[in-house]
Amino acid sequence: MTDKTFPKVTVLGTGVLGSQIAYQTKIRGFDVTAYDINAEALAKARTRFVGLAKIYQQEVKGADTANTEAAATGIQLTDDLAVAADADLIIEAVPEILAVKRDIYTKLATLAPERTVFATNSSTLLPSDLVDATGRGDRFLALHFANRIWQFNTAEIMGTPQTDPKVFQRVVEFAKQIGMVPIELHKEKAGYVLNSLLVPFLNSGMALAAGGYAEPAAIDATWRIATGSPSGPFQILDVVGLTTPYNIAKNGDAAHQKLAEWLKTNYIDKGKLGRASGEGFYKYND
Repeated sequence: MTDKTFPKVTVLGTGVLGSQIAYQTKIRGFDVTAYDINAEALAKARTRFVGLAKIYQQEVKGADTANTEAAATGIQLTDDLAVAADADLIIEAVPEILAVKRDIYTKLATLAPERTVFATNSSTLLPSDLVDATGRGDRFLALHFANRIWQFNTAEIMGTPQTDPKVFQRVVEFAKQIGMVPIELHKEKAGYVLNSLLVPFLNSGMALAAGGYAEPAAIDATWRIATGSPSGPFQILDVVGLTTPYNIAKNGDAAHQKLAEWLKTNYIDKGKLGRASGEGFYKYND
């Protein structure tokens, strides 16, 4: 591998996607620290890393038992933000709540050394919503990953007018070094490229089901057969998890809020949160 653009990487947040980002970065040979708020969250993170090792052994070409298990145990865990801040690159993947993100950036601004670049993985917030809290507008941008990072390996990179072009290009190179395909955005766009295409598609599927026009399985089958796509909207939603589209929809217009209520009443309130919970629109045995 060429010289690493950011030898020391910290990932803030060890949920589904945060843990994937940390693991993918570690297995590519970087020094990785994962931060979360307490010991319980970090214990769950370690369990996720062990699970990812097994998935990589099954699904990733060239991944063997030794290197996948070494990656799972080699990620440093901490609930001390001061330790987490001693990095060349910090990738923030904390909950999609503006106040929470701004608070953590305000703290990082005083803790992180001058060399540190900040990157948000936010799906719904623009970097400009956060930049003034970072204290380093020239070294801050968005670096957005898709769920199942090892398979759907895009990395959407989006700066603000303040982002230093050299920093932007370093992050592009970092994305390549961890096995991603960098997608460069020339200006800020809510939803980036992927979600600008995907979210209207998923909402159209939900509107058909919520309106009583057809069942989710029939809608999925129609899309697969007619387009040759491997997955329909509800299969995709189960992989994403139903909480994310619910949070997006409830903050939308009246039509989107109706979709949010339909999701909540018929699925989320019943514990049907998607594939990770064992059931969403479909049941899963794995």
